[in-house]
Amino acid sequence: MTGTKPGKIVIISGPSGAGKSTIVRELLKTCPLPLALSVSATTRAPRRGEEPGREYHFLSHEEFARRRAANEFLECKEVFGRGDWYGTLRDQVTTGLLQGKWVILEIDVEGAMAVLDQAPESVTIFLDPGTIEELERRLRGRGTDSEDAVQRRLAVARRELEFIPRYRHRVVNDQPERAVREISDILQRY
Repeated sequence: MTGTKPGKIVIISGPSGAGKSTIVRELLKTCPLPLALSVSATTRAPRRGEEPGREYHFLSHEEFARRRAANEFLECKEVFGRGDWYGTLRDQVTTGLLQGKWVILEIDVEGAMAVLDQAPESVTIFLDPGTIEELERRLRGRGTDSEDAVQRRLAVARRELEFIPRYRHRVVNDQPERAVREISDILQRY
């Protein structure tokens, strides 16, 4: 053993549209801790500009099912009923922790609860958009979802907000720069 102190699992979750990706990207640039982002696996096809291993590990449905059966995921699920699966690969998290990294899992509430069942010492942060109205404004502002998809995401968000008490920390993302500083401060206290 090299004497490297094991890292920590940091779970950042919140509703779709809360700004998780933006906050995590800035946190990785500015926080002085040895942070590493766990890259999720998915069965969906890459979008334009996405590179395997950077945005996601793109797996076939067969490979994903094989890995699921082999218990290679900390958490995984089919998302939005479209037949595509997403999950957090256990070995990627373990490798980062053993290297002394603070491994960030940017996952939904259901995934966060599954990880907490296995790693209750995880640092959990719920990124809150502030209000449902603000969340709706952001989702509509993206211009990427149909009306049905926006309504579905808002319904999921209302359920996810009920889980805030299960998180150690809640950060309102009304100003991204402030939210990044607040999360960085929270992590440094650990």
